[in-house]
Amino acid sequence: MTTNLVIAEAHRLTLFRAGIEPALRALERIDASESVTIHFPTSDEHAAARRWIERLAPRPVTYTDAVSFAVMEALACRHVLGFDEDFSAAGFTLWEGV
Repeated sequence: MTTNLVIAEAHRLTLFRAGIEPALRALERIDASESVTIHFPTSDEHAAARRWIERLAPRPVTYTDAVSFAVMEALACRHVLGFDEDFSAAGFTLWEGV
């Protein structure tokens, strides 16, 4: 499960590092995947994200990460595949692959 905001960040990164076609193919692969569920945040999750940003201050947390925290909290998801320590700081467990 991921949010549309995470997909937007991945698309932007791919777009500016690899170009238009790779970014488009990445979106197509995500959309076609049966393993990926895209969550579109609600207004309640937006409000919860704002609270996460305030709660973790002065740590600089992106809105995308804060929405992820709110969605994970709402879905009782405690583990995340992430690339920074913001999720750990928020009390979630980073998946540590091999």
